Amino acid sequence: MIVEQLYTGCLAQAAYYIESNGEAAVIDPLRDIEAYTQKAKQNNAVIKYVFETHFHADFVSGHVDLAKQTGAQIVYGPTAKPGFDALVAADEQVFKLGNVSIKLLHTPGHTLESCCYLLIDEAGEEKILFSGDTIFLGDVGRPDLAQKAANMTQEELAGMLYDSIQTKIMPLADSIVVYPAHGAGSACGKNMSADKFDNLGHQKQTNYAMRKGISREEFITEVLTGLVKPPQYFPFNVAMNKQGYKNIDEVIKRGLTPLSVEAFEVAAEETEALILDTRSEKLFVKGFVPGAINIGLGGDFAPWVGTLITNIEQPILFIAERGKEKEVITRLARVGYNNTIGYLDGGLEEWQMAGKPVNTIKSITPDELADTLEEHPTAMLLDVRRKSEYDSQHIIGAESVPLDTINETMGQLDKETTYLVHCAAGYRSVIFISILMARGYNNFVNVEGGFNAILANGRFNTSHYEKPITML
Repeated sequence: MIVEQLYTGCLAQAAYYIESNGEAAVIDPLRDIEAYTQKAKQNNAVIKYVFETHFHADFVSGHVDLAKQTGAQIVYGPTAKPGFDALVAADEQVFKLGNVSIKLLHTPGHTLESCCYLLIDEAGEEKILFSGDTIFLGDVGRPDLAQKAANMTQEELAGMLYDSIQTKIMPLADSIVVYPAHGAGSACGKNMSADKFDNLGHQKQTNYAMRKGISREEFITEVLTGLVKPPQYFPFNVAMNKQGYKNIDEVIKRGLTPLSVEAFEVAAEETEALILDTRSEKLFVKGFVPGAINIGLGGDFAPWVGTLITNIEQPILFIAERGKEKEVITRLARVGYNNTIGYLDGGLEEWQMAGKPVNTIKSITPDELADTLEEHPTAMLLDVRRKSEYDSQHIIGAESVPLDTINETMGQLDKETTYLVHCAAGYRSVIFISILMARGYNNFVNVEGGFNAILANGRFNTSHYEKPITML
């Protein structure tokens, strides 16, 4: 028997490959399916099942393409209504895979069709729980994402999740290994561990939502407390996962169109495409195509694209470091952005050689920031980290303007005022500045190294959150 976790850090997402006696199954595959098909090919195995734990919101699954390519049966839990050929299984239905079995456990609450898959080995012993978004390590799936589709309140869904955990998961043996669908950094929960697996007994002791004696009312209150607004692209991904989607090979083929400087300019004008510069923030600040926004591949690229680019059908032209072009298109497609129409051949260097204008972003060190604030105590310092990060610790006098709220709050900024901007390490502050520069704001200074470098500098007074601070 082979069980392998395939973890994608950018999405904090785990897919699973299971194989026994020449038959394989994949649980919650990513849209780019080559890793699974290649693994089966290398092992002379046939992919028999694609098990889906639910209709995912945070990424587009590879279930449809994987089934078409391999002939595998797509499996969902009870109540699922997919728009393609799939088996909607019964609660506790058992599937044979080589010499092992996989039992579906219907665990509604995160969504109505949510389920877990319990692996039973050759000796008939229950060994592994693939828990999907029902339980994570240290957390459980948020019950507020499916309210509209379920025609239920988040409280009702949370109560359903409590019942699922108490009746389906808590009775299982402590020795069972838990493999969740997500880890720390995912927006599908709020308190996930960075660990990739654990035994169920430890989770019963340490997971706040699984502790002994927790009442239904306590569970509902605690699970719903502290939830932040989900990224805007989630409903679009759910729709794709329910109804199907374009083949990713077609999306990649179209996006891998190299464009000369002249063709790039024409395409940008004729299609009103967004220009996305995916190079690192350190390269971007030194020079970029006017109007481009920066979301670097080196950070949480796909989730930030999904959070900030509100039109999922938006035509996208991009700039990438040489050799990274396919990766850009693939990672965009994973979160449903299918309309990539080409990239700047030769990148910024070719743009500059053609004599085209280049913008830059002024950057200062933490020392220079300290000097500026001493000389100009009323200077506007913007902290674009998440509100929870700001609440934990921030520079006294800094205003909290989280990057994830930029589309709602940018109108409160003054185009004539100069702002000093920092995040945690520099990635998000450059995204923030680039978006606003593309909208006609120009007076920004980036703080190199962000809050981490500011703390290390030692010249700043910081404060824990004490009272609400108005925007500006």
